Amino acid sequence: MNLIKIRNFINGEWVAESKVDHAPLFNPSTGQQIGEVPLSKPETSQSAVAAAYAAYDGWRSLPIGKRVAYLFDLRQAMAGQREDLAQAIAVDQGKHISEARGEVQRVIEIIETACGIPTLLQGETLENIAGNIVGRVVRQPLGVFCGVAPFNFPALVFGWFIPFAIGVGNTFVFKPSTQSPFFMQKVGDIFNAIGLPPGVVNIIHGNRTVVQPWYDDPRVSGICLVGSTPTARKMAEACGRGGKRSMLLGGAKNYLVVMDDAQEDVFIENFIHSCYGSAGQRCLAGSVVAIHEKVYDHMIDAMLRASKQVVYGSAMDPKVYMGPVISSQARDRIFEYIRIGLDEDGANLVLDGRKLEIPDEIRDGYYVAPTIFKDCTPKMRIVQEEVFGPVVSVIKFSGLKDILDQIRSQKFGNGACIFTQSLYFAEKFINQANVGMVGVNVGVPAPHPYLPFGGIKDSHLGTDKVQGKDGIDFFTQNKIATVRFAPPAEEAKDSHKAEKVKKAPCGSEVRSCVAS
Repeated sequence: MNLIKIRNFINGEWVAESKVDHAPLFNPSTGQQIGEVPLSKPETSQSAVAAAYAAYDGWRSLPIGKRVAYLFDLRQAMAGQREDLAQAIAVDQGKHISEARGEVQRVIEIIETACGIPTLLQGETLENIAGNIVGRVVRQPLGVFCGVAPFNFPALVFGWFIPFAIGVGNTFVFKPSTQSPFFMQKVGDIFNAIGLPPGVVNIIHGNRTVVQPWYDDPRVSGICLVGSTPTARKMAEACGRGGKRSMLLGGAKNYLVVMDDAQEDVFIENFIHSCYGSAGQRCLAGSVVAIHEKVYDHMIDAMLRASKQVVYGSAMDPKVYMGPVISSQARDRIFEYIRIGLDEDGANLVLDGRKLEIPDEIRDGYYVAPTIFKDCTPKMRIVQEEVFGPVVSVIKFSGLKDILDQIRSQKFGNGACIFTQSLYFAEKFINQANVGMVGVNVGVPAPHPYLPFGGIKDSHLGTDKVQGKDGIDFFTQNKIATVRFAPPAEEAKDSHKAEKVKKAPCGSEVRSCVAS
């Protein structure tokens, strides 16, 4: 088998990095190595920034309609290659092919939203601030932005960052995860196919040494990340020292709250999607299920029946629902959390995902089966810490206030969902759940592309959130113009409409601090 050689994309050209170490790239479904990823030198990262910086003035000065035309072309090209792009995600990220197709479709929808930038970017004007004075707010790009993607959504995070950044006139340096870089190799080819000017988007591969030069580089205006909270916190500190704008999305611990009036079929369908979709490796995955005491035993029985029917296996198998986790290290970490829940927390393990039934042809893949703990308490590590796998902790509660207090007390604040038929409970939950994204009778409260996406507390550091109007706000800066105008002297004289400019006497008691 020929290994996939992942390359950097700098100034519109594919560049093979030489004399550096390479990280192996694996297919999580089989555990086999399928490629290698260069751990690029800091100098290569600086070359990518230089290419983006050199391209900025020309790209920014391009009429907005022409910039957006490239986004339309990008959207069309991705739509035409959606199956190829989805397979790229399934092969190296391990996301089931049906979910990979959904991720590509969502990115296409985000690009469609970004195509509305000519409207979204419009500024503001206020007339008659004072005599013949107009105030104007103009939204402008900043320059070079850099972004870091996680392994779990190689396409979606590209969509969150790049279409909005370049659409408003910035240029970009993007670092995919070394564990799932294949999608961006396909996208780099698309950039060239649509004729995107060299340097507008650059792709660099590697570890932290690639990112480190960005913080002190005066050519870099801002940095974006989707990743873990510890990484986001370190980057926030570094961005603060370097004076960089930052948009940093961190970890999560999301609650699904089941009231006693919840519709069982609606909850179970959404529970499966939320907790086992993407093998639990997404920032909005349900991780803690809080069930009202009146329906606690009944709902747990229903959860167990449904979880045992979840088929796990190869990401390319159409009969499979849940694919593998990303790596053997991730699998072992999840197994360790199952041990912690059982041996240290003392939770009741009613479905053990370590007991696997895997066909011989994929026995080396990285699999974790659905796992459920019941009778959990808020102090347990499996309830407080991000497991990032198909592991569910179930809590019993007696009143909505109790579970709202638990959500408020946790350090994360990404998402939470409630299942109820009560408008009162739904509205109270929306108002008081201390998270950035809430859902009612849905398992994954991911906003559609037209709305901002992001949490609060330790789930989000930096300024704005991604996509929607927040995506425009982050990648632009406001410039305010104060303009005095008057008709030409001759015209004013002829029409007898000349306005006399009053000069404030030296002894005036009040002098305006603004134009008047």
